[in-house]
This record gives sequence, C-alpha cells and structure tokens, in this order.
Amino acid sequence: MKKILILIFPLFLFSLNATAQDSIQVIKNSLNDQLTETFEKSNSYQEYKVIKKVKLATLKRNILDTVAALEKNINSQEEALGIRNKEIDSLRKNLNDTKQNLAISKEKEDGILFFGTLVSKVTYNTIMWGIIIVLLAISGFLFYRFLNSHKITNAAQLKMAEMEIELEDYRRNSLEREQKLRRKLQDEINKNRKG
Repeated sequence: MKKILILIFPLFLFSLNATAQDSIQVIKNSLNDQLTETFEKSNSYQEYKVIKKVKLATLKRNILDTVAALEKNINSQEEALGIRNKEIDSLRKNLNDTKQNLAISKEKEDGILFFGTLVSKVTYNTIMWGIIIVLLAISGFLFYRFLNSHKITNAAQLKMAEMEIELEDYRRNSLEREQKLRRKLQDEINKNRKG
C-alpha cells in the first residue's frame, strides 16, 4: 500500500504541476487569444470545426473563471461605488448642515435679539435711532411748552402783582376817600350840632 502511495504521489504532484502550468498559461493568455488558439488548433471536418473536449473544457473553465473574476470585480467595484456614494451623501448632508449652521451663525452675528426677536443690526440701529429722535423731539416739544408756560406764568404773576398794587392803591384811595367822607360827615354832624 505504501508502495502504491509512493508511486501515485509523484504522479499526483506531476499532474497538479501540469494543471497549474496550464492555468498559469491560461491566465497569461487573454480569452481572445485562447479562442483564437483553440480555433486554429482545432481540426476541420467538412464545414465543421472539431475541438478537443479537453481544450473545450479548459476554455469553458477559463471563460467561467474570467466571468466570475469580472463579476467579482464588478461586485467589489459596485460595493466600493456604493460606499463612495454613501460617503458622498454623508458629505453632502454635512455640507448642507454646515451651510445651515454658517447661515444661522451669520444671522446671529449680524443680528441682535430685540424683544425676543432676532433682527438685523441695521434694523436695530434704525429702530434705536428712531426712538432716540422721537424722544428728543418729544423732549424738545415739552421743553418748549415748559418755557412757554413759564413765560405765561411769569406774565400772569407780574400782572397779578400789578393788580395787587392797583388793588392796594385802590384800597388806600378808597380808605382815604372814606376817611375824608367820614370827616366831612363828622364835620357836618358837628356843624349841625353847633348850629
């Protein structure tokens, strides 16, 4: 049994080596070259080509291997393409998020919260200067009214003082007249008593 194994084992290695060389040779040749070689080395019978079964099987195996390798390559490229598409979609999403965040940041940078509402700095400045101008106008109007009413009050106080002086003069004059009339009345009473 050992002798048989010893004899079969080198044959097995030789056939494996020969098959490996065939497959290496097949790999070196393209399918087109292999088809051309098979067609050229085949025999002709009337209008038919006779191809050896071994060559046909080898060609079939090589074609199937090539197709399998190409399919595997296509699948791996499709997977890589799918991964790249996912990465591109992820990057696009990140880019859109970044753009939105940038727009929000610019809006916040260019804006001011005013009564809970985000307004642009230009609008805020316009509102503030408008309020300041309105307040200055109201203050100016009230100051003018104050000065005007102060003048009127001063004029009224001056007239009142003049009227008080006139009233005092009138009282004094009335008192003097009254006193003169009482004297005259007393003088008349005294004349009538004497006379």
